[in-house]
Amino acid sequence: MYRTRPDWGLRAVVSRLFGALFRAALVAFLIAMPSFALPGSALGLQDLSVIFALAGAALTLFEYGSSHPGLIEFRFAPPYNRIRFLTLLITVYLLSMVAVGGMAGSSGAGIREFGDVVGRALDFPFSPARIMTSVLSDDAASANTRIIKASVGVAYLVSLLSLAIFIVIIRLISWPAGRRSFNIWVNLPTFDPAAGLNIEERLLRDARINVLFGITLPFLLPMAAYMMSDYFHNYVAFSRDETLIWTVSLWAFLPANLIMRGIAIGKIARLIHDKRKRLHRHASAKFSPV
Repeated sequence: MYRTRPDWGLRAVVSRLFGALFRAALVAFLIAMPSFALPGSALGLQDLSVIFALAGAALTLFEYGSSHPGLIEFRFAPPYNRIRFLTLLITVYLLSMVAVGGMAGSSGAGIREFGDVVGRALDFPFSPARIMTSVLSDDAASANTRIIKASVGVAYLVSLLSLAIFIVIIRLISWPAGRRSFNIWVNLPTFDPAAGLNIEERLLRDARINVLFGITLPFLLPMAAYMMSDYFHNYVAFSRDETLIWTVSLWAFLPANLIMRGIAIGKIARLIHDKRKRLHRHASAKFSPV
């Protein structure tokens, strides 16, 4: 349970560097995609997106190019990070297509119509989608209400589907220890095993906190945005497509990410519990009287 794969040798180093370069390119593509996908995007915003894309690519390259993790959790426990990245990538892509869907002859017209259907389906009283739409619509032009509703609906639907897919996959492959040995300290580099409570109890507590925040965050984020709307009114224009895409994407992605992390940490706590139970049973049988 506490072993990890050896990562020495020229072949391993080259493979790790190529994997890091590929991941860095994907991160750069994700960050720069909205600004370059929208035909009317300002040149200054494109330059700014390139700077952020290069910064994200550099961080990813340094993290995955190293043999030991620094910040990213579950680096050696796929497909956790892959599902998270694909969730954000699909969300940003679909919202970009929704934004360009209103233009004549655009390829995103079908996605825009699909977003309208999803947005109306999720627009019921006290739903997170309605709350988020009402907050953004107050700060945007009334002509953009339709695109806001479609974007919110698509983003929320993708987050729900990603959660369902994540739960199904980790059950099918018995994640995290279904295919290989699992090293807790390598996959949780920011977790301090010597602090506070029992490791199993701390993991369970963190799992519950993450799931709780993930469930309530779709309601809390729009409320926080509404309370700070007067302060940020002159600095953030939700009528701009790039700002709307990233705001709605993060609103839908962050809660799903927290719930995934809570489920993953809960699985690890269960893994530790089962391991300790087997060791205790083995020790009891070894020293039982005959």
